Amino acid sequence: MAAPRAPGREIFGLPYYRDLAALAESACLDALFIADHVAMWDTFESNVAHYANARLEPITVLAALSAVTSNVGLISTLSASFSEPYNVARMFASLDHLSNGRVAWNVVTSGMNEEAMNFGRDSTLEHAHRYERATEYLEVVKALWDSWEDEAVLLDRESGLFADTTKVHRIDHQGKHFEVRGPLNVPRAPQGYPVLVQAGSSNDGKNLAAAHADLHFSMCRSIEEGVAYRKELNERLARYGRSPDSLKVLPGIQPVLAASAAEAQEKRALMESLVPERMGVDLVSSWCQVDLSTLPIDGPLPDLPDEDSYNGQRSNLARLKAFKAQNMTIREVARQLSTSGAAPVVAGTAVEIADFMESWFKAGVCDGFNLMFPVLPEDLADFAQSVVPELQRRGLAQSSYRPGTLRDKLGLVRPSNSFAARA
Repeated sequence: MAAPRAPGREIFGLPYYRDLAALAESACLDALFIADHVAMWDTFESNVAHYANARLEPITVLAALSAVTSNVGLISTLSASFSEPYNVARMFASLDHLSNGRVAWNVVTSGMNEEAMNFGRDSTLEHAHRYERATEYLEVVKALWDSWEDEAVLLDRESGLFADTTKVHRIDHQGKHFEVRGPLNVPRAPQGYPVLVQAGSSNDGKNLAAAHADLHFSMCRSIEEGVAYRKELNERLARYGRSPDSLKVLPGIQPVLAASAAEAQEKRALMESLVPERMGVDLVSSWCQVDLSTLPIDGPLPDLPDEDSYNGQRSNLARLKAFKAQNMTIREVARQLSTSGAAPVVAGTAVEIADFMESWFKAGVCDGFNLMFPVLPEDLADFAQSVVPELQRRGLAQSSYRPGTLRDKLGLVRPSNSFAARA
């Protein structure tokens, strides 16, 4: 069973994404984010992929959207575990040029075995190894983006010179995981580096965010938890010589908008009833890599793997352990994950949703929110028409875009060029 106004096959066509981007831009939202995996999820019961999670390749989609939008940021997930730094640096630099500096890269390390099996492996890379590789990966990509200084392109008709060769550099990287000569064959992007986004909340993930990210997608269940999380991130930033305002924290929330509290609960109950129960259990099994299909669905979660030796997504495992500490049953956890992941559901009127967002923002939990709408485009349209005006009235949301690149709009500093700095 599907939501009454859920989209159909149009999710594989450009008009669907174009309309979503137009809605986001009409509400002056900062960015449109397309998440991604490079595999179909398997089920624990039959070990065959049957979940409806096929998706278009996001860089292709954002390239098309860059031509039909003007201000909204364009964020794409791309795995650092199953790609090469040179190709990725080239794709994002090209897309930043095409979009006039509106691109962001959500850097992930891919913890699903199903993804690894599409790239010649039997299982995912060991967790610490994934992040060690990703750290070097980002260092290579940044060096490639810097391999052209800002003033390198001349296009001098009189001399016939395309570029000042003293400002185009090989990077000559030789590391543990990569050997890359360079330079990139794309001039430096408008933003210097596309905005870098990171979402992992394991120890390794938070270190990667503190070292390299501009935006961090977090997952918090309360103001107290969010304030403590922000404090910890600030301490990590200081270790890398960065200030707190250099990393914007955006917790995920799932808004369920309604005309009254009673209607909001009805919508939430409907949403929870739409996902097949077995699929929810399989999702919980996937998060902890333990087959739960034979356990009583109204019983507790079993003992979960040790986080320090777990090679899957440790952020997901930590969230399951938090649910276990709350004595939630497998059924309750399955319902939670299949409807909103670990994000809090904020159900209520436009004023109530705005109150929630304002309280978190003013408490110092976040710099904004990662809005995770249950049904698109309906819920995005409702949010844009009702909640955004309420936030604008309170001075908490912009009513027009700042000029410039996505970095300019978000108040992020444009990175200096490492080769120019050395010179």
